[in-house]
Amino acid sequence: MICPRCDSEKVNLLTKSPVGGAWEVYICETCCFSWRSTEDDDIKDPNKYDKRFKIDKDKISELDQIPPIPALLEEKN
Repeated sequence: MICPRCDSEKVNLLTKSPVGGAWEVYICETCCFSWRSTEDDDIKDPNKYDKRFKIDKDKISELDQIPPIPALLEEKN
């Protein structure tokens, strides 16, 4: 299987539906994109995925990082 967003072949089955065979969720180890087996082809098919949202897997390490979540403030009583 190939990731629709970055074209990586490092895709794993994340989970399956509690009702056998209803759906599966996959996740890409490279770009962390996830999708259900029941998605339309424009989401799950790499050839039909919107090219505006494609990611070059070789440039992922150069992307900005998500800012860290600050520590919680202590409650004042």
